Amino acid sequence: MRKILPFLFGLLATAILINSCGNSTDTQSSPIHHDLPQIKDSNRLVALTLYSSTTYFIYRGEPMGFQYELAEQFARSLGVELEIKIAANPQELQRMLKQGMGDLIVYNLPVTLEGRDSLLYCGEEVVNHQVLVQRNNRKTKPLTDVTQLIGKEVYVKPGRSLNRLRNLNKELGGGVIIHEISGDSITEEDLISKVALGEIPYTICDNEVARLNRTYYPQLDIHLQVGLDQRSAWAVRKDQPLLAEAANQWYRENVSSPAYKASMKRYFEQSKAQPHYYILSVKDGKISHYDDLFKKYADSIGWDWKLLASLAYKESNFDTSVVSWAGAKGLMQLMPRTARIMGVPEGKEHNAEESVRAATRYLKLMEKSFKSIPDPDERTNFVLASYNAGIGHIFDAMALAEKYGHDKYRWIDNVEKYVLLKSKPEYYNDSVCRNGYFRGLETYNFVREIRARHNIYKEKIKE
Repeated sequence: MRKILPFLFGLLATAILINSCGNSTDTQSSPIHHDLPQIKDSNRLVALTLYSSTTYFIYRGEPMGFQYELAEQFARSLGVELEIKIAANPQELQRMLKQGMGDLIVYNLPVTLEGRDSLLYCGEEVVNHQVLVQRNNRKTKPLTDVTQLIGKEVYVKPGRSLNRLRNLNKELGGGVIIHEISGDSITEEDLISKVALGEIPYTICDNEVARLNRTYYPQLDIHLQVGLDQRSAWAVRKDQPLLAEAANQWYRENVSSPAYKASMKRYFEQSKAQPHYYILSVKDGKISHYDDLFKKYADSIGWDWKLLASLAYKESNFDTSVVSWAGAKGLMQLMPRTARIMGVPEGKEHNAEESVRAATRYLKLMEKSFKSIPDPDERTNFVLASYNAGIGHIFDAMALAEKYGHDKYRWIDNVEKYVLLKSKPEYYNDSVCRNGYFRGLETYNFVREIRARHNIYKEKIKE
């Protein structure tokens, strides 16, 4: 138990260290000849990147992101350790690189003539373009040509999408109804979600962002290209030709590898929307085949067993064989590292009892982390949220709630609002945050759905 107690705080400390590196104000000049040989001698590759859903983020205490995984693969090919430093925006990425605060920009940086004056573009070169995001259902057939946008309402954020839409409108001779959504409270991904839910008809975004979001919302159609192709790539300084060539060679050899294909599938193809169906009838007093396990272990954390069952339903639909897009396994969907630390033997992740036993140990440990919350029922909300998001993001949301005048010890209509806001740069780059970007909509819904289902179980099952 002595080894287990620091676990959550260790994850948080790791995230704090990563974030503090990204916010460094170090202005040292670029090191001389810090190219591939020096990187190998130091046994460390320092990658500069941004927080986002497609680059780098912390999920359930684990670093994730498509660009992050590629950087890990590249570092392994060099035989060195990877270190991540975070910038606030693309301009800061380039400043940090030029000042020698990192070796490599691991981000889809637009390839420009101006950039070539001081950078060597390298590694994964991709072609991005903007697409129309629309619903594909029986009632509404998706548009297949940009000329069909005349008379249609399109909602966009200021920036590339708005500029492209205005230019397209001129090319079409006018007629597109453009709604500019200003302010930091709505993000591009929020607009995509609104399209998926039928709240707005259309928006525009980069194809990579659209592809990732379609894994959450399969009803989206993202096939119609509305923007010109834009090449983008990683970048190093001009004085790092050997590193640039190593990145180019790695990419040529890696693009068809199983590791690269697995990362591509994880972020841009594999559905992140877990299907749920009722397995057994609650009218017979039985929620699942694992009710006895929930009853056996719920007492150890002072929970109603039906709340534990509601959590399991949300996590796995009572399917012990399921593996999530992020690698969580089994009935209670524990991440591999968490499962090991909570005592699940390797290879036993899909064993129902091992999963429930480990999950309750994890829940108990998290509850201790929120002992400052006086109301036990409120404390449970924070524990549920941490189970889904990772404790670091919930601590961030509590700090934001306190900063902006809300009750950091109440979840509904208080801290849950700031979990949602952690997908917005204005908030995840706030000085009180230590864990960066987080897609909070899932956690927001997670707590509410588990609580609502628990209430149904309590009404139907009186034991």
